[in-house]
Amino acid sequence: MSSYCDKAPGHQFHGPYHDTEYGYPVTDESVLFERLTLEIFQAGLSWLIILKKREGFKIAFENFNIDRVAGFDADDIERLIKDASIIRNRRKIEATVENARKIVFIRESHGSFANWIEAHAPKNKGEWVKLFRQNFKFVGGEIVGEFLMSIGYLPGAHRENCPIFEKIATHNPSWLAASEGIKEAC
Repeated sequence: MSSYCDKAPGHQFHGPYHDTEYGYPVTDESVLFERLTLEIFQAGLSWLIILKKREGFKIAFENFNIDRVAGFDADDIERLIKDASIIRNRRKIEATVENARKIVFIRESHGSFANWIEAHAPKNKGEWVKLFRQNFKFVGGEIVGEFLMSIGYLPGAHRENCPIFEKIATHNPSWLAASEGIKEAC
C-alpha cells in the first residue's frame, strides 16, 4: 500500500509539506490554527486541493491571525463564501471563525493554544477526538487525527524508513517522547 512518504517526495506541492512541515512539532499559534483550519477544509476533498489553495486561505484568514479571525462577522463570512481562492463552504468558514473564538477563550486558562494541547498530552486518538469535539466545531476523527499527526502529537505522519522520520525524531515530538516514557517505565 502506498503512503504519503512514497508519493510526496519531489511533488511540487506535497514534497515541501512532507519534507519540512508534516509531523514536525509546532508551537506557533498561527501555524496551529492554520493546520486545524486546513484539515477542516480538507474534509471530503484531496489534500492537494488544499495545498494548492493554501495561499488563498492565508490571505482570506489574515495569515491565520487568531484575534482577527475571531473578530470576523457575518459580512466577513459572506465575503469569504464568494472568495474563489478558498473552498467556499459556509459550515467550514463558520467553524473556522468559531474555532478562532474558542482559541481566544482557551488562552484565558492556558496562555496559548499550544499550551492547551500540551496540557492534555499524551492521549490516544479517541481521547483527543473527544476533547476536540467538546471544544471545537467541525472536528471528527479524521480531522483531529491528521491535525495531531501534522503537529507531532500522534504517530504515523511518516514511515520509520522515511528519511524525514529521523529528522522529526531529533525534534522530540510529543508522541515519541510519550512512547519513550512508556518504554522507560517498563
